[in-house]
Amino acid sequence: MPSPYRAIFAAPGAREFSAAGFFGRMPLSMMGIGVVTMVSQLTGRYGLAGALSATLAMAAAVMGPQVSRLVDRHGQRRVLRPVTLFAAASVAGLLVCAQQRLPDWTLFVFAAGAGCVPSVGSMVRARWAEIYRGSGRQLHTAYSWESIVDEVCFIFGPIISIGLSTAWFPEAGPLIAGVFLVIGVFWLTAQRATEPKPHPKEQHTGGSALRSPGLRVLVVTFVATGTIFGAVDVVTVAFAEERGHKAAASLVLAVYALGSCLAGAVFGLLHLRGKPSTRWLVGVCAMAVSMIPLQLAGSLPFLAVALFVAGLAIAPTMVTTMALVEQHVPRNQLTEGMTWTSTGLAVGVALGSSAAGWVVDASGAEAGYAVPAVAGALAAAVAFLGYRRLAEPAPRGGRGEDDRHLRTDGEHVA
Repeated sequence: MPSPYRAIFAAPGAREFSAAGFFGRMPLSMMGIGVVTMVSQLTGRYGLAGALSATLAMAAAVMGPQVSRLVDRHGQRRVLRPVTLFAAASVAGLLVCAQQRLPDWTLFVFAAGAGCVPSVGSMVRARWAEIYRGSGRQLHTAYSWESIVDEVCFIFGPIISIGLSTAWFPEAGPLIAGVFLVIGVFWLTAQRATEPKPHPKEQHTGGSALRSPGLRVLVVTFVATGTIFGAVDVVTVAFAEERGHKAAASLVLAVYALGSCLAGAVFGLLHLRGKPSTRWLVGVCAMAVSMIPLQLAGSLPFLAVALFVAGLAIAPTMVTTMALVEQHVPRNQLTEGMTWTSTGLAVGVALGSSAAGWVVDASGAEAGYAVPAVAGALAAAVAFLGYRRLAEPAPRGGRGEDDRHLRTDGEHVA
C-alpha cells in the first residue's frame, strides 16, 4: 500500500471500520442488479425488473437522508441496527414473493422496504472526517481510499450477484446482498470508539442540510449522474443477453468499476492544488463525454473497453464531491449532507433503471444506451449552471469551534 494510504490507517480502529464498511456497502452494487437479474429470469420482463430496481432506489432516496439525520442526532449504533433489520426482513419478503410468483404489487411493497438500506458509505466517511478533521491532505487520501472501496464493491458485487443468480438460483444474488448488509452494519456499529459523537436535536437549528446552495447543486447533478449508472446496469445485462452471454454482463460491469478503481487509487496519491469545484466540473463533463462511445457498441469486447475508459472519470469526481460536501455543510449535519449526494444518485439510478428497461423492451439493448448519453449531457449542463455556487466561499456557520482553522482554499480537501 503506498505511503499516503498507509499513513491514514495509523489511526486506531481505522482498518476495522473501513473493512466493516466494505461489507456493508456490497448491497449497493448487488441488490439492484440482483433484482434485475432475478426478475428477468423468472418473468422475462425487463420493464418490471427496471421498475423494481427503481423502487429500491427511490425508497433509498426517500429514507436515506432521514436515517442519516437521525444518526447525526442519536448516533450510528442506535439508529442503524433496527433500520438494517427492517431492510433485511423486506429483502426476505421480496424474494419469497418473487419465488412464489405472487402479484406484482407485492413485489413493489417489499422492494420499497428493502430500499430502506442505510448509507453505509456516508457512515464510514463521517468517521474519517471525525478522525482527520482539519487535515485536508489526510481527508483527501481517506476519501480516495473509500472511493476505491466503493469501486471494489462494484467490481465484485455484480459478479457475485449476477453469477449466483444465473448459476445457482434466481434469488441468490439479492439474498447474499442482504447477508452482507447485516454483517457489515452490525460489525461497524460494534466499533464504538470511532463512532462520531451525536449532535442532539437542540444543536440542529438550521433545518435540513439541503439549505446549503452548494449541496443542492451537487445533489441535482448527481440525479443525472445516477441515471447514467442505473441505465448502464440494466442495458448492459440486456445487451449481453441479446448476444447469448447474459452472465458476461457481470464481467463487463466489473471492468467499468475497475476503471474507476484504478483512477481513484492514483487520484489519492496526488497532492492537487486549485479549486475542487473546478476539478469537479471537469469530472462531470468527462463522465458525460465518455457515454458517447457506448452508442457504437456492437460487441461485448468493444463495450468492455468503452466502459473501462468511462469508469476513469468516476472515482475522482466522487472524491471531489465528498470534499465539496465537507466544505459546504455544517459539521453537525455532515452525515446527512453526504447521504443527500447518495440520495441524488439513488433517484438517478431509479430513473435510469426504469427508463432503460422500457427502452430495451421497446427498441432493444443498443437503443438503450441513448439513456445514459442523454443523462450525461444533462449532468454537464446542471454542473455548468451551478458551478458558481460551488466556487463561492462556503459559509462557515454551524461548524463549531473545532473547525475554525480549516482552510477554504483548494488545498482544504484537495
